[in-house]
Amino acid sequence: MGAPNVPNPKPMARSLVTLLTDLIDYAGLFPPAKLAMGPACEAYNRARVGEHEWALGRFVCPAAKLEELSAAGAMLMPGTLAFSGYMPQGQGGQRWHISALVNADTSDALEADLDRIDIFNDRHSRDDAGRALVDMIEVKVTKAEHIDRVMDRLPERLFPFFEIPLDADVRGFITALAGEPCAAKIRTGGIEPGAFPRPDEVAAFLNACATADVAFKATAGLHHPVRAKNKLTYEPDSAACTMHGFLNLFVAAALLKARKIDVAGCARILTDEDPASFAFSDDFLQWREFALETAQVAHIREAFALSFGSCSFDEPMHDLAVLKLV
Repeated sequence: MGAPNVPNPKPMARSLVTLLTDLIDYAGLFPPAKLAMGPACEAYNRARVGEHEWALGRFVCPAAKLEELSAAGAMLMPGTLAFSGYMPQGQGGQRWHISALVNADTSDALEADLDRIDIFNDRHSRDDAGRALVDMIEVKVTKAEHIDRVMDRLPERLFPFFEIPLDADVRGFITALAGEPCAAKIRTGGIEPGAFPRPDEVAAFLNACATADVAFKATAGLHHPVRAKNKLTYEPDSAACTMHGFLNLFVAAALLKARKIDVAGCARILTDEDPASFAFSDDFLQWREFALETAQVAHIREAFALSFGSCSFDEPMHDLAVLKLV
């Protein structure tokens, strides 16, 4: 989608800027966008030098495709651009930060992906190759005991997110993460209706993370700010279903972590389909009668509710503009 062309009659509220800063990890390689590496790199670079670059987080890439990322993205990364006399503003002048999806199904698969990360980081530590760094990884696990096996092998320079299944008792997985230098990951959608977890499942996940003081990120299905029925893909004949909103999710997480609401209140926020329920000012973020100071939002974003992956950066920002929030 193109950049939004929606007039905004007032400056952005500081609480909303705080909530959104670095929030959206770009995952254009994945469905429903499923871009080739070249177009995905170009889209990420446009976002990095665009009006809303402050809301952009990491580029998400499978470790198995890091060599392809090097080939397609090097000339867009800082360093090579600087040598040509072009030094963009904002994020554009900073190295690319990459979150790599790692296969930990077997020890050999894990070792192979970690080797790929080492090769990529070594190559892109130099200006002539383009500056980039894999400093986070994302790992899908099906058993809590797999977490220790992966943690034992990881170097300190890589911060892992563990995607945990929601059809099991999430508390066992979250307990395994507690006190460790790692975080949880929740899958909040997909390209089929069955891929979207129920609000009570999401609330249980958020509550377990908040109780154990485990940070989290989310991925998939969060293209839109507020819960609503939307198309599952970009195809004209795409089916539609009710999708979670990223404002619902992160406002609920913030209020829950600050103990302004309980798990039942969290579920109510997740099911709210009225954009007017959410309000932002310089000093406060608010859902209905529940408010949180901007300073508290900043702390929670930094230490608890970290980011979400989206195959589009333009679509979430466009929808925020339609709501006259950005």
